[in-house]
Amino acid sequence: MKIAIVGAGVIGVTTAHELAADGHEVTVFERHAAVAEEASFANGGVVGPGYLALAGPPAGLRTEGGRPATLPWPPSRAGLRWRSAARRANAPERWADSRRRLLALANYSRERLHALSLDLQLEYDCAPGCLVLWRTDKDRAAHQETLAFLQEAGVRHEELSPEGVRALEPGLNPETPLAGALHLPDDGVANCRQFTLLLRRAAQALGAHFAFRCEVAPLDRSAPTLLRVTQADGSTESLRFDAVVLCVGAGSAALLRPLGLPPAVPLMAAQRHSIRAPLGEPLNAPESAVIDAQRQVSISRLGQRLRVAGGAALDSTAGRRDPEAIAGLYGVLQDWFPAGALLSGRCATVQEWSGTRAVLPDGPPVLGASGVPGIWLNLGHGDHGWGLACGSARVVADQLASRPPAIDTDGLGITRLLDA
Repeated sequence: MKIAIVGAGVIGVTTAHELAADGHEVTVFERHAAVAEEASFANGGVVGPGYLALAGPPAGLRTEGGRPATLPWPPSRAGLRWRSAARRANAPERWADSRRRLLALANYSRERLHALSLDLQLEYDCAPGCLVLWRTDKDRAAHQETLAFLQEAGVRHEELSPEGVRALEPGLNPETPLAGALHLPDDGVANCRQFTLLLRRAAQALGAHFAFRCEVAPLDRSAPTLLRVTQADGSTESLRFDAVVLCVGAGSAALLRPLGLPPAVPLMAAQRHSIRAPLGEPLNAPESAVIDAQRQVSISRLGQRLRVAGGAALDSTAGRRDPEAIAGLYGVLQDWFPAGALLSGRCATVQEWSGTRAVLPDGPPVLGASGVPGIWLNLGHGDHGWGLACGSARVVADQLASRPPAIDTDGLGITRLLDA
């Protein structure tokens, strides 16, 4: 089949590789000049089913200060609808179902990530293990339900005392209060952008074509697989495909609007921030990944650099800088690893990044057929696009080929949103 993919983040590139590996003629359209230029550019890098299981439902999105994320004032009508749907999804029984689906997809995605890395001999910055740090006994108590879920789901984990935590992460600041931590040995940290760049080359070797600096117009209901593409030089052409897979995250709503799908696919943009800096004193930096449970901020060692990531402002403008949120990231870094990063001096190159990702009200992404002939969806992964990308891509490729996916996809399609 002749297939177009819109979006060249980690979701789009993994989808391109899986479809090209299946023998399809694949073209990827991206409005930026390279892959992984938006949500995949500088995320926290934490990947694994345990990390995903820690997340609360979208209605409970938190800022880096630990407060519930709020809509801007005045809120948009779409924002209010999304918040209402997210509150319904917050019901314990509904969130329990969503979390089980997410965990199954995360396990499968981790297997696919490892298999691709091994088969293609991809070398990128990564390290095993993740610690969720509890500042207080209240933080520990708040995670007891999650610990029970991890136990039930068979996710390897261990509850550590402060002494056990410092044995694994000796660089932790001894002056910051620490009540213990949750250790997730099968989770870890990996550089999403490096992986995406390498997988793009692998997809090209299989025949996939990447078209950059291209704007795809909203889809036409009368001919949904006829893409109107504007090139960097301003020229426009119409290109017909057998199928189109949308992997463009928060920008999907505009593309889907003429098809009448945005109400059924209620995507909300959530703002995230990160800072990246060279390692300072390696002995005073994390060995892998740590997450401040109270502040909802991750600190990860990726090669010779340190990355701090967090934030969850809803309905925000793509790329909008929030000085207060970024200052909060520096504060968490100072709390835990004050000498871990080189933040000033001649050799210091600190990168501050802000971006958005698309979040659905109930948590899981929407994968598969859209209900419109020829239009397929792989979007709405929220904060977990990196951790779900490889599995999601394989699921969509199998569905497009009318093959049963390797995991149960009940509850991951668009019908769950229509029935919500």
